Amino acid sequence: MYSFMGGGLFCAGMGNILLIVSTATDYWMQYRHSNNYMHQGLWRYCMPGKCFTHTDSIAYWDATRAFMILSLLACFIGILIGIMAFIHYSSFDMFDKTFAAGILFFISCFFVFLAMSVYTGVTINYYGKRYGNWRFSWSYIIGWVSVVLTFFSGNDSFTVCLKTAPLNVYLILLHFYIHFKCSVLMHDQLI
Repeated sequence: MYSFMGGGLFCAGMGNILLIVSTATDYWMQYRHSNNYMHQGLWRYCMPGKCFTHTDSIAYWDATRAFMILSLLACFIGILIGIMAFIHYSSFDMFDKTFAAGILFFISCFFVFLAMSVYTGVTINYYGKRYGNWRFSWSYIIGWVSVVLTFFSGNDSFTVCLKTAPLNVYLILLHFYIHFKCSVLMHDQLI
């Protein structure tokens, strides 16, 4: 149990660090403009020697920023709850901390996936048609790596939750499965 929870917390910690780096840095995309290589992030765009803040409120940048920040928050809160579960902090005994941490890690994964998908789709449609010499850069790639890490942290937390679940949960799930199968069989026989 400790190895899965420790692995989940490690993946979440690394994913959260990568989310911070990806969100804060200015290398989401590089392109060539007027014979100069430029790069941009979610907050600024940079020319050789100078960086400027994005002054336009473009919807896909705003959506990507919002989803990245929500992902950071969900992952951070999940890490705190996961640490409480790992050290058996007992202030909320009826509260399954491994399940809550797993849910928060999957929510974080979902938000960062949305952010990366929105940015990818709009960037490919806009820059792919207008500029020939552009590419995604390392901040963008780190964002996709954090999708994988937050997914695995949620998966590890759910593995711990399922291994420590009482037998009653399995019996209830088995009861619903058998009930569902019987109702499907009876429905098929009536038709």
